[in-house]
Amino acid sequence: MTRDLRMRWLTPALALLLAVGLSACNSFTPNTIFGAHSEFGHSVDVLTRRLLYLGILVFILVEALLVFILVKFRDKDGTREAQQIHGNTTLEIGWTLVPAVILAFIAVPTIKTIFKTQAQAVPNALQVEVIGHQWWWEFRYPQYGITTANELYLPVGRTANFALTTKDVLHSFWIPQLNGKRDLISNHTNYIWFTPDSSFAWNGFCAEYCGTSHANMRFKVFTVTPAEFDAWAAHQKTNAVGSAPAPAPGDSTKPAVTPAVLTVATSTDTASATYPRSKLPEWVIPKTPTPVSLAFDPNAEGDASRGATLFKTAPCIACHTVRGVPTAAGIVGPNLTHVGSRTTIAGGLYPNDVKHLELWIKNAPAMKPGSLMPLFGKAEKGETPGLYTDQQIADLAAYLSSLK
Repeated sequence: MTRDLRMRWLTPALALLLAVGLSACNSFTPNTIFGAHSEFGHSVDVLTRRLLYLGILVFILVEALLVFILVKFRDKDGTREAQQIHGNTTLEIGWTLVPAVILAFIAVPTIKTIFKTQAQAVPNALQVEVIGHQWWWEFRYPQYGITTANELYLPVGRTANFALTTKDVLHSFWIPQLNGKRDLISNHTNYIWFTPDSSFAWNGFCAEYCGTSHANMRFKVFTVTPAEFDAWAAHQKTNAVGSAPAPAPGDSTKPAVTPAVLTVATSTDTASATYPRSKLPEWVIPKTPTPVSLAFDPNAEGDASRGATLFKTAPCIACHTVRGVPTAAGIVGPNLTHVGSRTTIAGGLYPNDVKHLELWIKNAPAMKPGSLMPLFGKAEKGETPGLYTDQQIADLAAYLSSLK
């Protein structure tokens, strides 16, 4: 091999080695499947590590044997004719039995894990119906009479049994750090269960390509104490509470809607038991950039009272439900009963604040490709003309933000 040819191969090889080495230095892996926080995840974690270590061992042995043979039996002067080998019974039996033994070491723990994770959930499990839509998640708690969207609350120490269905195409329900990934199949219900072992906030994803906004079909999972879950469930069963926005700090003349600081409800506290936004880890807060071309009138100040009046006759009521608003009983889009207390909108794509909510109402298709929600901004161009001015949209956003 000439020097030029060696350098041609050596340069990309060193670059690849450097890239692998640098990636290994990053310990920030918020969506890793290793170190799972449920018994389902622990089982899969143990199996994955065992198979990984066995694979590494086999790789080292095979490569070492290959290198030994290449060095030991090489023809140094290059003049000897290759000998024809017609068979070696001992060798053939050996290379048949050794892989069989290796496969047994793989098959036995794999089958045990499959039976363990496919078994039925315990009788007293929390039942959660997961319904996949293009491109958002619906969560129903039949034992509590609760329906919510894109944010899943689970009590620590209690097994949650998920019944997975889809309203349209194939989806896949996956929470990496709680582990367990299961497909949502048309005209069929799949099941998966696990028991969270610690309180925290996690990311959830659709892991099956489902169309234009597959990568934007996300959700958040909050594992809380049993008492916090009971408080959250009790509040979710109540009608939406909408109030006029509070004045901005230091300004008593201009109304403003600010994200709520959410606390656990007690006997004297009617606030929703939502996971406190101040405790949200950085990696569960979406940072999706908004379209550069999408602007909003900075002088439009939202009024929740006007927004409530407008909402009752707006097209929104054909697709969305708001408990306590008789005209809003749609089932096409997410349930908006307590939307103001959620941390994200648009299927987990944007933070739930007034700015993003205004832009979302104004032109949802621009904010999320393929969105079934039409644009409502009069200034926007689309297949159907918009209905509302920026001021009216600001009022609607103020009202929805007040639904705690």
